[in-house]
Amino acid sequence: MEALQTNLTPTEAQEDTYEIPVGVSNRHIHLSKEDLNSLFGDGYQMAKLKDLSQPGQYACKETVTICGPKGAIEKVRILGPVRSKTQVEILEGDCYKLGVVTEPRLSGDLQGTPGITIIGPKGSVQTKEGLIVAQRHIHMNPEDAKNLGVHDGQVVSIEINGPRGGIFHNVAVRANDASALECHIDIDEANAMNVNSLTKIRLIK
Repeated sequence: MEALQTNLTPTEAQEDTYEIPVGVSNRHIHLSKEDLNSLFGDGYQMAKLKDLSQPGQYACKETVTICGPKGAIEKVRILGPVRSKTQVEILEGDCYKLGVVTEPRLSGDLQGTPGITIIGPKGSVQTKEGLIVAQRHIHMNPEDAKNLGVHDGQVVSIEINGPRGGIFHNVAVRANDASALECHIDIDEANAMNVNSLTKIRLIK
C-alpha cells in the first residue's frame, strides 16, 4: 500500500501530534523564609505532603489564611521550597471574595502587584506585593522546546479536545533545564473545558 503523502515537514508533523500533559492548579502560596518565620515561628521547617510534577517542587502539609478588604480564604496550601519573595496565586473568582484587583502574571513577575494579609498559627504578615492570578504556561526543558519548535518566553495557543474543548490563547512557554514537560492551568480554566489530570493538549503556534 502506498504511503500517505502530506505537505508537512518532519518537524511540523511531530508538533501536530506532540501531546502535552496538563496540570491543574488550585490557589496556593510560596513563602519567603522571613515570612515563614513570622507565620510559623523562627526556624520552622515545612513538612512535605507530596512531590509535584516539577523537579524539586512539593506541596506542604501546612496551610494559611489569606485576607482581603472584603473577605478571607482559609486553608491555602503552601508549596515548597521557600523562595526569595512571597507569592500568592489565587483564582479569578477569588478576587471577588477577597475584594482585590489583580491580573494574570507569570511566577516571579511581581512588580506592581497588590499585597495581601496572610495569617498563620504564630502570626501574620502584610505583603507589599505578590498577589497574582497565574498566567497559563507550559513548562519544558530545552529538548522539548526544540522538538516543539518554540523558545523560552514565547506566547502560544493550546487546543484541548473533548465535548467542552476549545482553544486557550496567551500561553507562555517556560523552557529551562529544571523543568518537566507540563502545561499549567488553574481550576477555573480547567472547569471551563472539562480538563482533568489525564487530559492531553496540543500546542498551536
